[in-house]
Amino acid sequence: MTRNTVPRQKSLGMPDVTNPFVHELELSLRDKIQIAVMSVTIAPIRLVLVILLLLLAWPFAALAVAFRSEEDKLKPMSGWRLFLRPIVLVLCRGVFFAGGLYWVNVKGKQASSKDAPLLLLAPHSSFLDALPVVFLGLTSVVAKASTEQIMLFGTLTEFSQPVLVQREDPNSRLNTIKEIQRRAQSGGQWPQIIIFPEGTCTNRSCLITFKQGAFYPGVPVQPVCLKYPNRLDTVTWTWEGPGALKQLWLTLCQFYTRCEVEYLPVYHPSEEEKKDPKLFANNVRDAMAKCLGCPITDHTYDDCRLMSQAEKMKLPPNVGLVEFEKLHSKLGVTFNQLQEYMIRFREIKGSKHEKEKVAQISYEDFSNYLMLPQSEALREVFNLYDRDGSGKIDFREYVIGLSLVSAPVNQEDTIRLAFQLFDIDNKGHVTKGDLNHILKGAFKISDADVDKIFREVNTSNDGKITLDEFKSYAQKKPEYAKIFMTYQEMKEQHLQASVEKDTFSNGHAAEFKQWNAQTDESSKKLQ
Repeated sequence: MTRNTVPRQKSLGMPDVTNPFVHELELSLRDKIQIAVMSVTIAPIRLVLVILLLLLAWPFAALAVAFRSEEDKLKPMSGWRLFLRPIVLVLCRGVFFAGGLYWVNVKGKQASSKDAPLLLLAPHSSFLDALPVVFLGLTSVVAKASTEQIMLFGTLTEFSQPVLVQREDPNSRLNTIKEIQRRAQSGGQWPQIIIFPEGTCTNRSCLITFKQGAFYPGVPVQPVCLKYPNRLDTVTWTWEGPGALKQLWLTLCQFYTRCEVEYLPVYHPSEEEKKDPKLFANNVRDAMAKCLGCPITDHTYDDCRLMSQAEKMKLPPNVGLVEFEKLHSKLGVTFNQLQEYMIRFREIKGSKHEKEKVAQISYEDFSNYLMLPQSEALREVFNLYDRDGSGKIDFREYVIGLSLVSAPVNQEDTIRLAFQLFDIDNKGHVTKGDLNHILKGAFKISDADVDKIFREVNTSNDGKITLDEFKSYAQKKPEYAKIFMTYQEMKEQHLQASVEKDTFSNGHAAEFKQWNAQTDESSKKLQ
């Protein structure tokens, strides 16, 4: 797959890889036979050896981290504790060897802690990425805070003197960046810090957005590319696909599992990159993507969170895959806004699609939600949302449409102008008759639908729509503003053309003049 870096960063087009968080594992008859045989022969022996070696490594790691004061934890491990490192390291490597990971093919050379305080590993795709960590000397890692609570592995993680982060806590993230900066600028006193800059597991089909924490210190980094060139991929563990325990067992049932580690040259940031961590991160990612021969996308961990949100709403998980980083940087959309938009998206889809778990909005859905009959104006606005011309709107297109099509015209002035057009006699409120006169005449809406819209807008149930109620409804359904303006523009264009050709009746001409007069009068009031 060819990389298309510059256009991808400048456009809102769909990514080359639509879902980097799914892994589909297809087993052939040969694979099934092999797994069945290995499950009752080799795999159980391997599992026993793995557990035994972990149990042997644990007391040495536990002893090394025992009796440390809070002050000691802020310093690199030294003294007699360091003498235990080779023992723990050999036993940990034995764990992977016993599990069938015999071969680690290495390219390039690992830099020293002084030359490159940070080692950046990507792509991150598996719990078996712990193998490169062990191979790199069980040096410090950036890990989730919950990792230290895992039996056996928690102690081994603590032994590496990790930098712990709680992803949902913004204060923890800030403290993590400060700690990375403190260690990175120690002049080689601390061991190198291993960071998986993607922040979550993918299927290795691309490199997603690198988090900027590793790049704030502005120190040299050494990129390290990871590959698992196996015929059957039993190591990938993503949000959708086989679970960790299943993948672990399938890996034990393979004759062997290979891993490739390639050290790239140390990347020294320029002065511009030191001032701009995002630029630094993107340039390092480009260098790694070139080495791996894979594309880049702007997906992040927040896309995974949106996938979980979609599942809670009984939507297909891939609905939440919107490339959050790109929408955030280009459109200013926040995560909380995306959650609100997803609720609207679910409302437009309606309950009739719940069993089918449809991930897109049709033109009919769009029309039904807005209670507007299908028309040229409605179709034009729908097409503005439908960026790929598929005849359907997915959630990503819906968010872009709201941001670029509907929201910009749904401003205070537009809402006031629309309200005054409905308020025919300048009463300061809109009656059901006023609403019926415009909607029925302009959009051919039935009396029943007009009545339903009126009840939705008139939340006070007093028979009068105030400006605040009108504004609140317009903000809830911003699509109306664009549709109303589109209809008005098309109406004027059609009538102007008819005037020039002298092919319309005097009644139509009067209607056009009356429409223009109302618009001019309302515009003057706004001024």
